[in-house]
Amino acid sequence: MNLKRKAFELRKDVVEMIYRAKNGHIGSDFSLMEILVELYYRQMNVTPENFRDDDRDRFILSKGHAVESLYAVLADRGFFPKDDLKNFSTHSSKYISHPTNKINGIEMNTGSLGHGLGLGVGMALAAKMDGKNFRVYVVMGDGEVAEGSVWEAATAGSHYKLDNLIAFVDRNHLQISGTTEEVMSLKSQERRWESFGWNVISIPGNDIEAVSCAVTLAKKISGKPTVIIAHTIKGFGVSFMENQIVWHHRIPNDEEYFAALKELDERSARCE
Repeated sequence: MNLKRKAFELRKDVVEMIYRAKNGHIGSDFSLMEILVELYYRQMNVTPENFRDDDRDRFILSKGHAVESLYAVLADRGFFPKDDLKNFSTHSSKYISHPTNKINGIEMNTGSLGHGLGLGVGMALAAKMDGKNFRVYVVMGDGEVAEGSVWEAATAGSHYKLDNLIAFVDRNHLQISGTTEEVMSLKSQERRWESFGWNVISIPGNDIEAVSCAVTLAKKISGKPTVIIAHTIKGFGVSFMENQIVWHHRIPNDEEYFAALKELDERSARCE
């Protein structure tokens, strides 16, 4: 399977969902899509068939406002019918605008930023205590890591030597109220995580092969958790959305909708 192409194809599903519902966070969805595709199609031991098994890998989307991308991946992997995506953010739908474990394939309710890593630490520690071999994956936003709870969890992850925990920071440099550096300086994420005792890998986060190599390396680390600093582009995949803060929570109009789908088709066709 061509996962690079798959990431662009699933972005089309995200555009459709957000355009139809008039709700969503398209910029954040697009910045982390390669991470989700790599994890769900190549790295994680989690499927619709084993989702209730104790030995499955766990995934936590801490930046829960990017749930549309997760829904698109889960539907494509068969956790629920793809036609259900039409119910996103409609009245009385369980497909709400943040993750909820009412939906098959979602471990935990998230979206209150700063909580996901703590949940991941707890799951990884439980695995160690129970002698289980599953891994825990957590994806955070870079604006989110200004939360103090993230660093409490980071301290615990290092203290308990949770080498079964792999975290990502979606480092796209933009959040709802400005650049991350304007809101709360986040320079040198690599040095910060190293100082908390984590193994650190820094990659271009929209390069799916770089994501693949980083996760493969992280799985070989013993005695400490790994954080992958994924330097991404907000809105990646549609040129007029890329690195534009307005697309954090903007809904495409008719012209933008058709233009986005056309560009995604073109980029998907160029994937080898």
